[in-house]
Amino acid sequence: MAEEEFAEDEDDQEAASGRSGKRDARREEFLRAATEVFLSSGFSGASVDSIIAKAGGSKRTIYSYFGKKDQLFTTVIKEITGRVMGPFPAASIAGADLDTVLYRSGSHYLDAVMSPEALQLYRIVVGEGARFPGVARAFFENGPGRASAALASILEEGADDWGIPKRSAAKLAEHFIGMIRDDLHLKVVLGLCDPPTPAEARSSVRDAVDVFVYGIRKTELTRSR
Repeated sequence: MAEEEFAEDEDDQEAASGRSGKRDARREEFLRAATEVFLSSGFSGASVDSIIAKAGGSKRTIYSYFGKKDQLFTTVIKEITGRVMGPFPAASIAGADLDTVLYRSGSHYLDAVMSPEALQLYRIVVGEGARFPGVARAFFENGPGRASAALASILEEGADDWGIPKRSAAKLAEHFIGMIRDDLHLKVVLGLCDPPTPAEARSSVRDAVDVFVYGIRKTELTRSR
C-alpha cells in the first residue's frame, strides 16, 4: 500500500512539474510579445490588446502573470537589461591591474548600452519616466545603477592593490560609468550618429580609462610622443 501511495505522489509531482513548465513557457511567450510591442510602440502607445494579438490569451491571463501594464513593462525592462548587460567581467580580472579592470569593465558596459534593444529602451524610459517613476527606477537600478554597483564592488575589492580609498569606490565607479556613456551615447540615442564601430568603441573606452587613471596632462603627453 505504501508503494502505491508513493507512486501516486510521484505522478502528482510529475503533473505539477508539467503544469509549471507550461506556465513558464506561456509566460515567456507573453514576455516576448510584450517586448516587441513596447519597443515598437513605446509605453504609452503599447496596449495589452496588441500583446494578445501576438501571443493569444486574454487580459486576465496576462494580468495574472505580470500585473498591470506598468508592471509588465518593468518586467520587460529587467529582462532586456539582464540579457544585454549580462554578468560583469569580475571573474576575468582577478590579479589584473587597474587599467585592465577599467578597460574590460568599460568595454562590457559600452557594448551593452549601445545594443539596439538598450538604445530603444532608453529612449522610451526617458520619454515616460517623469510620469511613471517606478518604470524609471526599475530601468536605472537594473541598468546604469547595476553597472556602477558591480564596478564599485570590484574597485573596493582591489582598493589596497590599486591605491584606491575603499570609501570612494562607489563614487569613483559612478564617475567612470558616466565617462563611458559620455556624449557618444546621447548622440546615438538622438540619432545624430551611428553606434561606434568596434575600433571606435575601443578607442573611446581607452580614452576614458587614461583620463580616469592618469589625468588629462599625462594622456596628452602620451599622445604627443
